[in-house]
Amino acid sequence: MPFREINSKMVEASVEPGRKMYSQRGAMLAYRGDVSFTPDIRGGQGGLASMIGRRVANEATPLMTVEGSGTVMFGHGGHHIQVIDLTGDTLYVEADRLLAFDGTLRQGTMFMGSQGGVMGMVRGQVTGQGLFTTTLGGHGSVAVMAHGGVVELPIAPGRPVHVDPQAYVAHHGDVTNKLSTALGWRDMVGRGSGEAFQLELSGNGAVYVQASEEKL
Repeated sequence: MPFREINSKMVEASVEPGRKMYSQRGAMLAYRGDVSFTPDIRGGQGGLASMIGRRVANEATPLMTVEGSGTVMFGHGGHHIQVIDLTGDTLYVEADRLLAFDGTLRQGTMFMGSQGGVMGMVRGQVTGQGLFTTTLGGHGSVAVMAHGGVVELPIAPGRPVHVDPQAYVAHHGDVTNKLSTALGWRDMVGRGSGEAFQLELSGNGAVYVQASEEKL
């Protein structure tokens, strides 16, 4: 596992020869050893298609390629950091929440409308996440940022989890998500998103929820 939690707002990563890492620009706090940091203009392992998809939506987050031999400490904005270990499944997370991740993971971009159709697109606007989300798949670790700490809630078949969209951080596994509401459209006129909308996640996996409704 490349990440070691120093405290709730800092992690240390081991960088090994021949093994890349990616981090958000400006996330490096300190490092030891022979380590290089190079701006990644290809959009990480998602390549040109991933970068173009985000540029079209104005949702790109600049990345740095981290290589060499040594250790690097990461943190950003005093945000809480959660380390997520993937063992072959896929993590869905907004690009601006990515602090750093293992270069062994496959990076891609998913159009929000592909899950939930029009309501999937509405969800992106309600949560402030936009029309695209980042996917990271395979075996490796990811450090994501959140406000006020994070709790992991398991999602099991027949046992969906409902989350306030503003508190949603990420999810992984074979999970379907949709936006729902217990209120009529007339009832929501003049209301903030708040509890008017709920994000329902069903399937098999887990969802990460922050202890705040504040976005990064």
